[in-house]
Amino acid sequence: MTIAERQTQRDPHEGPERRDARAWAWAVPATPIGPLLLAATDEGLVQVVFHAAEKTAAEAVARLTRRLGTEPTPVPSPASGTATAPAAPRCAEHLAEAIRQVESYFAEDAKAFTLSLDWSLTTGFNRRVLRELAAHVPYGTVVGYQDLADRVGEPGAARAVGVAMGSNPLPVVVPCHRVVESGGGIGGFGGGLETKRSLLALEGVLPQPLF
Repeated sequence: MTIAERQTQRDPHEGPERRDARAWAWAVPATPIGPLLLAATDEGLVQVVFHAAEKTAAEAVARLTRRLGTEPTPVPSPASGTATAPAAPRCAEHLAEAIRQVESYFAEDAKAFTLSLDWSLTTGFNRRVLRELAAHVPYGTVVGYQDLADRVGEPGAARAVGVAMGSNPLPVVVPCHRVVESGGGIGGFGGGLETKRSLLALEGVLPQPLF
């Protein structure tokens, strides 16, 4: 079986794929790399989207609405004083904690995320690689595509690791920016190379830009 086939085959240990509608909520906090859309379900943070200006955010919300099977739950501003229905407690709690930890990360006050994660937007080989990355490639370090393939027991799958990074639904929190070319190149990045350089500079892997 090829790696490509494995990428579409579910891991038998993952359990049945959930198809029921789930409560979820989203917000777009400002960050030094631009607006990030954060979305959370009752299980945890489910998606992070780069460059989430109005059009990009609207498209991401529409995709998540289709995939999660329900419209997002409104999250009223604490200062709004409106009678908007409150968010489902668990997804609101996960979203608020994600915002807090992302802000702390960019303020250089935190070097690890301790969030509950909802992995339902990725399966099979991709999920295995992303879990390995999240658990064992800490702040301020990098790993090569080949090294990461070796770590998950698939030494011939360096290219498939690149595909997994490109499909990562949880960038920044699941740090695909820390995956680089084994020969020393920075490698690709779904959020753009400038964003990848900025994240690596924040973590001290690359020098901060002069201007």
